[in-house]
Amino acid sequence: MTSSKSISVAGAGSIGCFVGGMLRAGGHPVSLLARPRLIEDINRHGLKVTSFEGIEHRLTPAEIKLSDDPAAIFAGADIILVTVKSDDTPEIADLIAQQAAKNAVIVSLQNGTGNVSVLRDALPDHDVLAGMVPFNVLSLGDGHFHRATSGDILLEKDDPDIAKLLSRPELVFRSVEDIEGVQWGKLLINLNNALNALSGLPLRDQLAQRSWRTLFADQIREALAVIKAEGIAPLSTTPLPASFTPFILKLPNALFTRIAASMVKIDPKARSSMWEDLQRGRRTEIDHLQGLIVALAERHGLKAPLSARIVALIRNAEEAGKGSPGLTPEQIRAVGQC
Repeated sequence: MTSSKSISVAGAGSIGCFVGGMLRAGGHPVSLLARPRLIEDINRHGLKVTSFEGIEHRLTPAEIKLSDDPAAIFAGADIILVTVKSDDTPEIADLIAQQAAKNAVIVSLQNGTGNVSVLRDALPDHDVLAGMVPFNVLSLGDGHFHRATSGDILLEKDDPDIAKLLSRPELVFRSVEDIEGVQWGKLLINLNNALNALSGLPLRDQLAQRSWRTLFADQIREALAVIKAEGIAPLSTTPLPASFTPFILKLPNALFTRIAASMVKIDPKARSSMWEDLQRGRRTEIDHLQGLIVALAERHGLKAPLSARIVALIRNAEEAGKGSPGLTPEQIRAVGQC
């Protein structure tokens, strides 16, 4: 494989624009499949990618290919990064099947645990790799996308070593053996996406409060019991096992802050993608997070009342269309049985 590959991003939202912009800054030809509004925004302002560590790259519209036509984006791509929401995976898989070359490698950089199966079923002639993006990206407007938390992108281990090809000092990709365990470990952490969305607080402010962390810990404990019944072993991307996370979250504020600072860096502006979805009136991925835990609990004859309550609260917020409801942990716990 040569050092530079043609990369297409299927679904250029916050993650897709940030990763695509960083890869273009690293020398790869990059094409973004995007909505007309975003294309107009980048054509007017360019694409700016920044990170909490001080990284900054500005790309002119001429440096990155933009289109809402899948044929124009997928044709000739060596690697296609799928960054659409989970509900949109079947549709994007069909478009890739119609427009992409058979030798294009498909990499899922999506939340959730079932997207790769959907892609593989629809794309039997393609190599499809699972991936996990640990960090949060904020869309700040005017073509500006800001990475607000730390972490390396993890990819399923493969013979060509796509992770090594894509990796650069400012955007590290690493290959791992147990990507399924990693994805389930990420799902546990992503349970806080809904809590952050319901709180309306910046992530760092939310996690600084023990009452929010205790609620998060109880969410994880509930999910761990369900995941165990499913026969899945979630894999933490930190030195601590996933089962130890609830204990860490419930520590006193000062001790938690000291331990957390050694594992993850959080920009003061960081918020969850689900908060952004509520603010922008978009549907969330709640069905693929707490909703999945509820579905698995039902399959195994278990109960997941806290997950069910949070699903209902997020759906209420989606229907209201007024952004975050600004709830407290006590208000979330006080909601009646769903």
